[in-house]
Amino acid sequence: MPRQHHFTLFTALLTICFAAVGPGRAAERFSGKYFSGSGDVEYLQLLDIARRMFAPDPEFQNMPMLYTPAWNGLVEGPTWGAWWIQNSYGTTYCALPFYVEPMTTFLQNSQDLWFDQMGDGTTTRPFQMGNGPKYEWIPPDGCLCDAASPGWFVAKQGDGRVGIHDWGMEFTAAGVLMQAELLLISRDPEAIAKYLPKLERSANFIESRRDRKNNLFLAGAAGNLLAPSYAGWKKPDGTYDKAYLAGLSITYIAALDRLIELEKLAAFSDKAKLYAERRDLARKGLPEVTTDEGYFIKSLDPDGTRHGVFGAARHGYFETSPNHDAIAFRVVDKPQAERIYAKIASIPGLRPHGFVIPNYPSLDDMYEQPKGLWEFGRWVNGGHWSTCEARMLMAYYRLGKHEDARKSMKQLMKFARTFRMDNPLVDFGDNVYQPGEPINLCYDTFGPSAALIRGLFEYLYTAEGLRLIPHIPPGITALEQKFPIRFGKSRLFISTAGSGPVKAVQIDGRAYDNFDAESVMLPYGAVQETSFIHIELGDAGSPAGPGGAEIGSPWPAISVDDPELGKLADRLARLRAFHDRLAREQIPADYEAAHARLAADCIATIQQRRKLKAAAKITPLPEKSQAAADKSYLDTATRLLDGLEKTLASYEESQEPREQQVGRLWQEVKASR
Repeated sequence: MPRQHHFTLFTALLTICFAAVGPGRAAERFSGKYFSGSGDVEYLQLLDIARRMFAPDPEFQNMPMLYTPAWNGLVEGPTWGAWWIQNSYGTTYCALPFYVEPMTTFLQNSQDLWFDQMGDGTTTRPFQMGNGPKYEWIPPDGCLCDAASPGWFVAKQGDGRVGIHDWGMEFTAAGVLMQAELLLISRDPEAIAKYLPKLERSANFIESRRDRKNNLFLAGAAGNLLAPSYAGWKKPDGTYDKAYLAGLSITYIAALDRLIELEKLAAFSDKAKLYAERRDLARKGLPEVTTDEGYFIKSLDPDGTRHGVFGAARHGYFETSPNHDAIAFRVVDKPQAERIYAKIASIPGLRPHGFVIPNYPSLDDMYEQPKGLWEFGRWVNGGHWSTCEARMLMAYYRLGKHEDARKSMKQLMKFARTFRMDNPLVDFGDNVYQPGEPINLCYDTFGPSAALIRGLFEYLYTAEGLRLIPHIPPGITALEQKFPIRFGKSRLFISTAGSGPVKAVQIDGRAYDNFDAESVMLPYGAVQETSFIHIELGDAGSPAGPGGAEIGSPWPAISVDDPELGKLADRLARLRAFHDRLAREQIPADYEAAHARLAADCIATIQQRRKLKAAAKITPLPEKSQAAADKSYLDTATRLLDGLEKTLASYEESQEPREQQVGRLWQEVKASR
């Protein structure tokens, strides 16, 4: 369908600036809301836009628009009322370092839909899709799911021939990875104590599928992450059984890497040793699903048939997810990562529009024919999934393929500028899945934005601390992140100067020596509650500047003279009084205060957007899309208000002293206004 490309006044001026300095040269400086720097101004601007998408923004669809009061968390999208593992995977992993309150609470509440209802081997989880067959599933202990919402837990892939589907095998591994990463970042002892036993149960569930003869893992139909594109082993009698799934090994290894660090952090050395032994055995199985060229196949049947050997007469496609994931999560070493990337780069059909697709050419081993929904380029057979793109970008950064990352973000901008942040994308990543909607929005689609940011420093969290691995594009000669990166209770603001290997580091203006040419190691005690990290790269040494700062004023300036916003005036006044009381009385309520501030920021953003539109700095969308886009801003603010008030009301029944205190204060504020 035709695409409408429109820009802000700033973008237009930037284009003029590029033209003025001539080809091959970049404007010298860029100063955005979240990033500043010099050198490659286009890349810096893309980084700034990427970060803008995770806070209220007057121009672009943004993460708060996916808030739902139903579980005080995030939802997949307006047309998708649940929370999926495979869809959230790439976005969540890449955004976790810069998610702060209330987003961290929202995300945990969403992931609790998986962990609060996880399989225990006895509880029935009924499932029915539309008028389809009814199933009375009893998921095994530790089994996670495809998707969940309150009272709804889909323990198998819910689309396709559900009756032959295996449990959510690789779903479970990815769920463990995300939750373990969240806990490693927060370093919250209470949260670790709560979730660690659940993660162990999930790991034990995956371990039950290990074949000790080859250290590979058996999974049946739709047991893969991008399900149901995998059918397992089609036996001679036409039935389907389990096969050895390469992606399950790779995702499990990456999950165990993080689970091991959590066990160390919790001082469970015996368990850390156990999971390290399991991980190392899983690594020993990888050669069985590796080609002579060094890339991974999709699966290996028990009879020796290989699926995903590019160019073979049968099953001769290339499967991207196990390969880019192995690079992104450091399951393979640098030489093998380079070989895998070289293979991807040698197949133009894998990235026809700047985004990677899951396979090329069409799959010939699905249990359905490649027609309709299953046709090549539309859904799980060659359609684009931004959850995968996020991990692809992490692979690009690890190998220094910044131009590939730039192309990916530019492709995303086609959808961002028209309020068409849909997923999956059809036409091999060049069109929306739901064209009949006036606008589109899905959590997956923020994956490339999140990865463009996380890839800059990779952020490897361990029991010991945090390792920063700079992957700064060589054209950027100075970079400053004006927003915090989470590390336990610390908030880090990071800047760089120069390009190349690490040559010097300063923390809060003082020289720091725990680094090598490739990385900077930050033990937890090496930083303060707020610290400024400056990294000098190559020979372009530069003294550290004053460092970043939290964005925005304590409370946004909001006029409620507007009739539409005036309806929110009383609620907004109570919200501000509540926010101010929390601060004045020093009540520990980081989440509640941040939620209140976010709701106010969303209301202020509505006014900012209207001013930009009146000044013709935002090009109008088609009429129906424009109306839907404008309405989405008001709906977001209203949902955030509804959700906070609902949450605070629930504190009346809480047995937790802190929540009781916050709840009493809220009741006092309500009674006084």
